[in-house]
Amino acid sequence: MPTASAQKPETNAQAEYAKRARGAYLGLAVGDALGATVEFLTPREIRCNFARQGGVHKEIAGGGWLHLRPGQVTDDTAMSLALGEAILANGGKVEALASALAFDRWMHAKPIDIGNTVRRNLIRFRQTGIPEAPESEHDAGNGAVMRLLPVALCTVGRGEAEIIAALKAQAHVTHNNPISDAGCLCLTRMLHLALRGGARAALEAEAMALESIRPEYAWSEAGRMRMRRRENPSAYVAHTLAAVFQAFFSTDGFESCLIDVVNRGGDADTTGAIAGALAGAWYGENQIPPRWKNALDKTIARRCEEQAEALGIRSQESENSRERRPEMNEKP
Repeated sequence: MPTASAQKPETNAQAEYAKRARGAYLGLAVGDALGATVEFLTPREIRCNFARQGGVHKEIAGGGWLHLRPGQVTDDTAMSLALGEAILANGGKVEALASALAFDRWMHAKPIDIGNTVRRNLIRFRQTGIPEAPESEHDAGNGAVMRLLPVALCTVGRGEAEIIAALKAQAHVTHNNPISDAGCLCLTRMLHLALRGGARAALEAEAMALESIRPEYAWSEAGRMRMRRRENPSAYVAHTLAAVFQAFFSTDGFESCLIDVVNRGGDADTTGAIAGALAGAWYGENQIPPRWKNALDKTIARRCEEQAEALGIRSQESENSRERRPEMNEKP
């Protein structure tokens, strides 16, 4: 029978993982709420609009083109929560039909914001009943990568093929595109490393590997000669992740990362949400500024915390099961 001292390291590791999982989900919502205020503004417009604050947007204040309440979130967080609910209701499995139905229910509820590609392909699902959209070169937007956190949380410790299948199951409901797929896989790998306390250099290696195989994702000076700061990023997934990676790797804290990325303007609610999830997983829940956490819509915050815990438990149970059956990890 294991001694108490033998059990303690596992308990500590689980507690640390839980902090990072909550940090990722709350970070997603915080980044979404922070960035929504300046969505579609240019960096110059942000500096002018926030001149009294030193030309920097750094508070969750609502407003923006959607006229949000302070702490209100957009489709980035809402679709993530819808997907998370579907995964949990499906026993921890990520399936295309369950994902499509969850997104369709969300659209039926008249969300405050919805992307054109998402709307178009969900209408197609209603008409055909087919949960996978046809592959399209025009569907390389950031809609699939912005909502993948629940998939990342529930696939920690799973094999590469299983992770890719899960990512495509949710992504291809609305975004069936190889450029989008590559970004989803890279971000998921980075989230897995962050959730398990991996080295920062390992996360950077994943981002560098992405731009080496997909030049569209160039974000570093190594990837493109004298790569400039990605400002006013569009909804094109490669531009979105370039801004996120630059902000994450050029800053040294959760708050500084999010302030950096949302003040680039453009699709700021999505860059804020993705950067918030990544930075939240890396720095942990305790590094999210209390003023931001307290400003977040209370129902949204509670749902994020509950899903982070439930999906984290699912992934740990799966990983523990694999450790008890090592033959599952052996190559055929």
